[in-house]
Amino acid sequence: MSNQQEFRRPQLPPDSPAKPPELELYMPATPPLAFMANLEFWIRIFRRRYHFRRLFVPLLDEDDQLLSDIGFERTDIQWALKLPLKVDALKALEACRRARRRKRSVEK
Repeated sequence: MSNQQEFRRPQLPPDSPAKPPELELYMPATPPLAFMANLEFWIRIFRRRYHFRRLFVPLLDEDDQLLSDIGFERTDIQWALKLPLKVDALKALEACRRARRRKRSVEK
């Protein structure tokens, strides 16, 4: 067993759709604003996850030394890939990176 404490990854709250604006005047041609807000939310979620996968999945093929040089660990990237869609993987990975830096600076 190691005497080092196991690294605990930060828990981020899931994102949620923005509340649509309240209109003073509702016209018959006005689109359903709640539906539009949900649609925009899910499109943004899928685009961010696609962007994350496009950037970070190729890094899994690299060696651990290169990953540590840029401040990531393979296990953190794999963890972020398995997060639910509503949790922004880029923000989670950055929070994990900052937490690791703080932990290393405290240990030194």
